[in-house]
Amino acid sequence: MFVLAQAAAATSTTPVVKVTTASVPEHVVALKKLMMFQFDLSPTQWVSLAEYYGTRVALLFVLLTLAWTLAGWASGFVKTSLRKLRFDETLTLFLAKLTWWGIILLAALACLSRFGVETASFAAILGATGFAIGLAFQGTLSNFAAGAMLLVFRPYKVGDIVNVAGFLGKVDEIELFTTTIDTFDNRRIIVPNSSIFGAVIENVTYHKKRRVDVEVGVSYAADIDETRRVLTEAANATEGAYTEPEPAIVLMALGASSVDWSVRVWAPTSDFGDVKQALIRSVKMHLDAAGLEIPFPQMDLYVKQVAGSKTQLDSQSFRAA
Repeated sequence: MFVLAQAAAATSTTPVVKVTTASVPEHVVALKKLMMFQFDLSPTQWVSLAEYYGTRVALLFVLLTLAWTLAGWASGFVKTSLRKLRFDETLTLFLAKLTWWGIILLAALACLSRFGVETASFAAILGATGFAIGLAFQGTLSNFAAGAMLLVFRPYKVGDIVNVAGFLGKVDEIELFTTTIDTFDNRRIIVPNSSIFGAVIENVTYHKKRRVDVEVGVSYAADIDETRRVLTEAANATEGAYTEPEPAIVLMALGASSVDWSVRVWAPTSDFGDVKQALIRSVKMHLDAAGLEIPFPQMDLYVKQVAGSKTQLDSQSFRAA
């Protein structure tokens, strides 16, 4: 009896472990069968599959619809706001499209997470893909970065006359990757932005007025004061030139065959070429009217016959310009 009592006591103090078999969800079983092309599902499995994934598909559709609507609204808001601020049109369209794609991408990742897909792996894949694309399109991305800097700092705008990358012409269009220039002989030049932003940029039409310089040489026989007076009259008579600032007549140098002068007047930038032509014409006409010679380089060659020479040469003078 004592032994039976001890055994009963030991049995009562020992915890009883119940082993239960966890049931697999019906939708998981049904999905596995469908993935193995087994369509003999029970009605319960069809209902479970429809309930589990149907609600998520409906939620996915609603979420994507809201994301599409929100992306369109946000993109339109960015576009309208930047246009009211008179922001650059090219950069405005780019930022609006970037906003649209950013919202759609975030919504897609959120939908994937609702189906149990780990989005961290997608982030790593996107990062690696972006790095590979960056290496492959290094030159293109440098053009993109240079284009963004040109649009932000705006060293020139559409319609300006610029001298960039060895080309002089009028800016027709500024894009993120290239700048389109029309030369004065009607050529269309498309220059990569990286070639522009990393070099010297000359904006010819940035200021509203420019100085027109004409260099001229006058004979040494001409009087200095008289020459200055004549050139001053020529500058003041130039059609289209400003009276303020006043024209400047500068004595530059004593050249090899002439006294060199610089005639300088100010003119509107838009009329620069016409004013320069008028100034050259005025200088020439006033010098001719005053009888002041514009010399040109010349050389006198004298050939002299040597006594006893068999060659009969007459003394001649050759002048070569």
